[in-house]
Amino acid sequence: MTIAAASGISLFIPQTYDIVWSLIILVIIAVFFYKFFLPKFQAIFDERAAKIEGGMAKAEKAQQEAETAKKKYEDQLSEARVAASKIRDDARAEASHIISDARSRAETDATQITANAQRSIESQQQQALVSLRGEVGALATALAGKILGSKLESSDVQKSMIDTMIEQLNDGKKER
Repeated sequence: MTIAAASGISLFIPQTYDIVWSLIILVIIAVFFYKFFLPKFQAIFDERAAKIEGGMAKAEKAQQEAETAKKKYEDQLSEARVAASKIRDDARAEASHIISDARSRAETDATQITANAQRSIESQQQQALVSLRGEVGALATALAGKILGSKLESSDVQKSMIDTMIEQLNDGKKER
């Protein structure tokens, strides 16, 4: 069994010439692979690495551009808020100015209307006094004519009599 066992194991161990030829073929294949396939694989790997690095650079650049755009947007938004605040303040100031102008115009108009009304009242009062003098004069003349028993026909006498009576009435008002 030991002889059979020794020859059985030797079946699995190759002969030295097989090992030598296998090594020669392996070296030839390795040199062929190293000369022809490895440079192509290396070029493909380099190209992929360059694409990845380029993509990362593009992504970094895009991120920087996005941050720049965001900062610019925030600056513009801040400027817009400041401008809106200024416009609001200007509008409030203009509104208060318009209100004060309208108020002063209204006060001027009210003063003018009051003055016109006062003049109108005085004019109407003068007209009423003139009308009242005429009526009082006619009544006084008629009354005096009845008292005296005769008609006062002269207009100068009537006018003189009326003026005297009105002066007496005015003097009586002043004493009160």
